[in-house]
Amino acid sequence: MLHLLVITHEKDRVTGLKVERLGETSAASTISYLDNAVVYVGSSYGDSQLIKLNLQPDSKGSYVEVLESFVNLGPIVDFCVVDLERQGQGQVVTCSGAFKDGTLRIVRNGIGINEQASAELPGIKGMWSLRASSKDVYDTFLVVTFISETRILAINAEDELEETEIEGFDSDAQTLFCQNVLHDQLIQVTASSLRLVDAISRRQLNEWRAPPGLSINVAAASSSQVLLATGGGHLVYIEIGQRELIEVKHVKLEYEISCLDINPVGEDPDRSYLAVVGMWTDITARIFSLPNLELLTKHSLGGEIIPRSVLFCTFEGIPYLLCALGDGHLFNFILDVNTGQLSDRKKVSLGTQPITLRTFRSKNATHVFAASDRPTVIYSSNRKLLYSNVNLKEVNYMCPFNSASFPDSLAIGKEGELTIGTIDDIQKLHIRTVPLNEHARRIAHQEATRTFAICSAKYIPTVEDMETHFVRLLDDQTFENIASFQLDAYENGCSIISCSFTDDNNVYYCVGTGYAIPEESEPNKGRILVFLVEDGKLQLVAEKETKGAVYNLNAFNGKLLAAINHKIHLYKWTLRDDGTRELQSECGHHGHILALFVQSRGDFIVMGDLMKSISLLIYKPEEGAIEECARDYNANWMSAVEILDDDIYLGAENSFNLFTVRKNSDAATDEERSKLEVVGEYHLGEFVNRFRHGSLVMRLPDSETSQIPTVIFGTVNGVIGVIASLPQEQYMFLHKLQQNLVKVIKGVGGLSHEQWRSFSNERKTVDAKNFLDGDLIESFLDLSRSRMEEISTAMSVPVEELCKRVEELTRLH
Repeated sequence: MLHLLVITHEKDRVTGLKVERLGETSAASTISYLDNAVVYVGSSYGDSQLIKLNLQPDSKGSYVEVLESFVNLGPIVDFCVVDLERQGQGQVVTCSGAFKDGTLRIVRNGIGINEQASAELPGIKGMWSLRASSKDVYDTFLVVTFISETRILAINAEDELEETEIEGFDSDAQTLFCQNVLHDQLIQVTASSLRLVDAISRRQLNEWRAPPGLSINVAAASSSQVLLATGGGHLVYIEIGQRELIEVKHVKLEYEISCLDINPVGEDPDRSYLAVVGMWTDITARIFSLPNLELLTKHSLGGEIIPRSVLFCTFEGIPYLLCALGDGHLFNFILDVNTGQLSDRKKVSLGTQPITLRTFRSKNATHVFAASDRPTVIYSSNRKLLYSNVNLKEVNYMCPFNSASFPDSLAIGKEGELTIGTIDDIQKLHIRTVPLNEHARRIAHQEATRTFAICSAKYIPTVEDMETHFVRLLDDQTFENIASFQLDAYENGCSIISCSFTDDNNVYYCVGTGYAIPEESEPNKGRILVFLVEDGKLQLVAEKETKGAVYNLNAFNGKLLAAINHKIHLYKWTLRDDGTRELQSECGHHGHILALFVQSRGDFIVMGDLMKSISLLIYKPEEGAIEECARDYNANWMSAVEILDDDIYLGAENSFNLFTVRKNSDAATDEERSKLEVVGEYHLGEFVNRFRHGSLVMRLPDSETSQIPTVIFGTVNGVIGVIASLPQEQYMFLHKLQQNLVKVIKGVGGLSHEQWRSFSNERKTVDAKNFLDGDLIESFLDLSRSRMEEISTAMSVPVEELCKRVEELTRLH
């Protein structure tokens, strides 16, 4: 609540204090009165807000009006990585905020298409949208072409797509290109001819026919010009007049033409002075001047794969040429509009199949859609091209379709279907908020039942400030609360997992709790609850009392591993005589201070202790025992642990550092084998609450980065970060790049990068080792060309190679 304190006084004698309630805001950590009744409320527990204080209260009696909210994911207490769309792309669902500002946040990478309508249409070979008249704001027709016919769809009064006709179009041929052009006319290009049609009467006005024996292969147009290529390398330039088509220039090139474009990028939106042509055989992109088709530039693309789509476009006022190859690679160049020269060549891999490029507009900016097996939107931010994958499987064709019923939409041709959908805001991360009005502390996902289960605390402000704790079940698509289970008074949900047991086909949610009784310094009792989801309800199948709080639960080889206060316990799932099941203790391990964080892999158990750093335990099934085989003898107050691979374990501790330890299984002496050797150290500057294996991006099968394993972490400040395990050669290369970057990029206030990243706690400070600063390395892409060249010289690696390797890294997140 936001209150105003009013001091009443007579001269310097205070006569009274009065508190007036203004209204509700996010839980404020800081309040700044800006000016003019506008206040900034900074919140650590919810979204920060810019609010206006009104003179009159609204209908609910509040004087507060929220002008803007600023997303804050902090504190991320727990999260899980799930593939909700089932498209091979992870999303992070976080437990964020606290108290009444507690929320779940669904964070995903890439751009979503929200489907508005779809129809089955097999065999689509191309799509274009047309306006009924050049004065219209909205598109009326959607032209869809197939191998031997063209169909025209329009939206009827019931908002349905139905077939219609444009009399002047050839409907018994495949359309190669069509567009609205000057003087309220339309053009249609087929293999045999270019037709000019009146947009109002829809009748044919004129036609340019391909020379005998030749057919048109590709075509492009602006509002006043058409460029076509026929077999045999003929390139024909035609100007569009009122009711007439004028062939202006015709040249014959030495090879066949694979693609071309004349999208205007200069001052005149209706006319292009440049044409780009992609060639077979010599694999070049050539730029010609218009109208006389003189060759200005010939750029060899290298390799053996032909260009399949070329496009001129302007991003943030900078003209580019994009050139896509048949194997999913894309080149981009900066284009000099006056001379046709290309510079700043960059190459990225977007997919494995041929790409077709189309521009579309969204929120008054131009973007490019690259349709292929991994559809991508290309956009520009801070004068840098960015690539964001679209959450769709293979897309063959796409065109903008801005109709009155579906404004700012895209028409998308996929295998066997046509979809019309709107597109998300063009940005890298998309965050959706599910308000809970209570504090979610633990979360787990269950694929089999398509649900999430959370442990949450509802804070009820009373005299005693009581908290009531729940286990809640949510639908994993709608995030609606389907079922709840209330815990006992003072009982807190401490851990939750979804798991199954040996000899039982069911999948269960297991919840570990602890009783936080105010007089006790440490919980003396807790429970393990086993739930089954049936018909959208939580059925309590079994419960087990424990002598302490169950801080951690892990599915462990068909059994349940629990960390209870200072012990580790292993339970097996046994069948009673009456057919019910129970958890039965099998073995355990003592000797910790508080066993807070546990991860397992095979028979190995990695444990993070409150004070005693990381221990490695092993379960010996023959002996039915858990034994310690090694530990890190440093004193680290742990906040999270994770297993990176069989021998390397990752930890985070409370002085905001990360470190890795290695198991020395091949060491000579027992003493060395019992020691986990610290191999990496790094100051992160963030308090990590949880690590999880996974990734926020789709992994391209053919790219080098797809082999790199990643771990995601969530922090108190609401940071989501990625830790990638790099191969040795790549690590050495990037380490050298980082050393060179530190010399060129100076920290804010001249602070030293080495000093900031050195591992530092109360007892020691040592230089960072075996960790690289990905944010620093990626800032290479924002440097000026001259700075890049400076680093390229120092590294003796070409700028293009450096850009390519750093850009590949950006694909990891």
